[in-house]
Amino acid sequence: MRIDIITVVPELLASPLNESILKRAQESGHAEIYVHNLRDYTDDKRRTVDDYPFGGEAGMVMKIEPVYRCIEKLKSERDYDEIIFTSPDGITYNQHEANRLSLMKNIIILCGHYKGIDYRIREHLITREISIGDYVLTGGELAACVIADSVVRIIPGAIGDEASALTDCFQDNLLAPPVYTRPAEFNGWKVPDVLLSGNFAEIEKWQDNEAYMRTKLLRPDLLNE
Repeated sequence: MRIDIITVVPELLASPLNESILKRAQESGHAEIYVHNLRDYTDDKRRTVDDYPFGGEAGMVMKIEPVYRCIEKLKSERDYDEIIFTSPDGITYNQHEANRLSLMKNIIILCGHYKGIDYRIREHLITREISIGDYVLTGGELAACVIADSVVRIIPGAIGDEASALTDCFQDNLLAPPVYTRPAEFNGWKVPDVLLSGNFAEIEKWQDNEAYMRTKLLRPDLLNE
C-alpha cells in the first residue's frame, strides 16, 4: 500500500511516520509512505501557499494552485483509490473506515491548515473527507498520522501477530476485554481464575462476555451500529 501525504509542515510528520509499526511496515515493503511539501508546488518566490479569503473573513486560506499541481503530478504517476482531506466536517473516522482504506492500493491525504482550503479543491479534487473527532487542530498533520497508523497496522504482514490486529477494539463493534500478564497475583489483586484454567473454550466465552459488558457500560452507542 502507498500513502502520499501533502502538507505545509512536513517536519511534523517525520517522527510519527518513521517509528514503531509504521517504520517496520515500510522496511518490510508492506507500506510506502511519502510526504510532499506543498511549498514545492507554488510559483511564489516566498513559497507561500495561502492568501486572504474573498469576503473579508479572518484567517488565511490554502490556495488552489499548489494543491492542484501536487495532486495532478501524483495522479500522473499512478491511479489513486481515494484522495482524502482531513476536515472537521468530514465523516467521523472509525475502525470500519480504517479497514476499508487498508484494502486500497494508493491513497492521498491532504492536510488542512490555516483557516481552511479553497473550497474548489473539495468540490473537484477530493473524494473523501475525514474527521478524527469533534474538535479543531492546528492542522491536519496529526489526523493524517492517525489515519496512516490505523490503516497500516492492519495490513496483513505489517505486524508480527496478525491475530492481534483482528482482536483490537472496535473490529466487531465491541471494546476489547481486560487483559492481564504475570504475576498472577500482585498486592492482593488477582487475575481472574478462568484465564489461568487452560480451558480455552471457557476463556473465549469469558472474553466475549467481558467485551460485551464493557461496551454496554462504556460505549453503549457501539451496540446500536
